[in-house]
Amino acid sequence: MRFIAVSQRVDLIASRNEMRDALDQRIIEFILECDFLPLPVPNRLVRTGAGEGCRTLIAWLKMMSPDGFLLSGGNDIGAQKHRDLTEKTMLKFASERRLPVLGICRGMQMLAVNDGSELKKVVGHVNTVNTLKGEINGKVNSYHQYSIQACPESYSVTARSNDGEIEAIRHKTLPWEGWMWHPERDSVIKKSFTDRFKKLIAKREPKP
Repeated sequence: MRFIAVSQRVDLIASRNEMRDALDQRIIEFILECDFLPLPVPNRLVRTGAGEGCRTLIAWLKMMSPDGFLLSGGNDIGAQKHRDLTEKTMLKFASERRLPVLGICRGMQMLAVNDGSELKKVVGHVNTVNTLKGEINGKVNSYHQYSIQACPESYSVTARSNDGEIEAIRHKTLPWEGWMWHPERDSVIKKSFTDRFKKLIAKREPKP
């Protein structure tokens, strides 16, 4: 069985004065539907103070030895510094080991931002349906208010929406993809998306 390390959103529960890591149960269902097992990644394994950093998270990832990564949706980039640093550390770890990564919605934005792209606000992409054109085509759900300004040089565009926004990207040398839609939110998870994720994880190089 292959293990997928999945990032979590951060929710403030004001009534309890708690900051909670959270993961939509449908993400778990999507990962299980692909015949993988999820490894939720705690956001507080990183330290944002000067001179501290990511050693604990890196040690955790080495111990867990995931076969791939999924960067989940939720939270705008810049809103939760621990989550931002957690995901950037996950990407550094994956890059050094050439491990597969799928970025969903905010996850795709993080892939692009991590490679130097910027985000822009878009209209008409929240709680609607987009028609994709490109290597990936068809109708998909849409729940985002930000899109990537331009495709980073190290990626190629694999789908655009009917209004021309970038909806999917693929890294040119690493087994990394980003999708702006949420495959887990469909009433029935589409086999085309589970098959694509399985194919991506299958590109994982054998463990030494």
